[in-house]
Amino acid sequence: MIGWIIDITVFDATRNQNLNPDTDITFTFPVLIFASLANVVVGLIVGTLEVVYLEKRFSNRTLSAKFFYKFLIYLSLFLTVIVILYPVAFTLETGTSLLEIDTWQQLYRFLISISFLITLFHLSVKLMVSLIYSAISENLGHQVLLNFFSGKYHQPKIEKRIFMFLDMKSSTTIAETLGHIRYFKLLDTYYNIMSDPIINSFGEVYQYIGDEIVISWKPGKGTNQANCIKCFFDIQDHLNEQKEVLFHEFGFEIGFKAGIHFGEVTIGEIGALKKEIVFTGDVLNTTARIQSLCKELESDLLISGAIKELLPHTNYQYFSQGEIELKGRNKKEELFSVTLEKKPTITYNM
Repeated sequence: MIGWIIDITVFDATRNQNLNPDTDITFTFPVLIFASLANVVVGLIVGTLEVVYLEKRFSNRTLSAKFFYKFLIYLSLFLTVIVILYPVAFTLETGTSLLEIDTWQQLYRFLISISFLITLFHLSVKLMVSLIYSAISENLGHQVLLNFFSGKYHQPKIEKRIFMFLDMKSSTTIAETLGHIRYFKLLDTYYNIMSDPIINSFGEVYQYIGDEIVISWKPGKGTNQANCIKCFFDIQDHLNEQKEVLFHEFGFEIGFKAGIHFGEVTIGEIGALKKEIVFTGDVLNTTARIQSLCKELESDLLISGAIKELLPHTNYQYFSQGEIELKGRNKKEELFSVTLEKKPTITYNM
């Protein structure tokens, strides 16, 4: 985005004039189109590298080390792209062939010119802004950061939300056995395993509270294809896939239980020394109480009648646990345990 804005600005300022024809490319309209496409392609490449590979590769590094190594890698990538794309842009401007010696002499003159240093400076600034944004986004959450920038919740708003409170089983015993440091590493691994299922179900992490995570959905995203339920079972599948690794490293089989509910919350920025976007409302307390009943009702996943009414028909089975009076509430709430629908066994008569 920054690169595109700079290109538009340069195009508008130069008006097809080139003060340094020996080194610079004249910003004609075809060159502007080419530069815009190059920005998109390079942005997608950098974004893919960041999300798919580099973020995981440097996850155990300090923020400063992560920033330094990524900066070097991306800057090297940009320099490679310049060497590849500059001759193409030159041929678009002049109509010469890539095979002509003049094209490569022009590239050489550009690489030893002040114009190249200015380009390198622009790239470095864009790269640093992107990496800073990435680091802040990683710590705050992408959606939260966008909400801060847009000022969406600067004034409190009432919205309907789906919440899932997900809690690790036997966490007290595990913590006492492992000790503080190893238990912290377990939690870090545990939450990392959940990341893909949460992203794939369009959920947003609202809070980490010790061994408990609070996930939120807007109604449309959470109920579409029963994403809020799917998230639970996808996390379960991911943990099962890593069961042997977790047991080998920490000596425990990790399980969890969860409660899901739906209702109105007030959302707004709060705090003087430290700003946060906070949700308040009865739905949060109710969801926490539903989750606390999982052990008593012998169910790994309990949902309220309010959310069940919104869910489409899927391959999940719902079993009513009756109307239960939740602690601190006068109104009873019908709860349902949820399991995956079992496929019928086909038998053949011989």
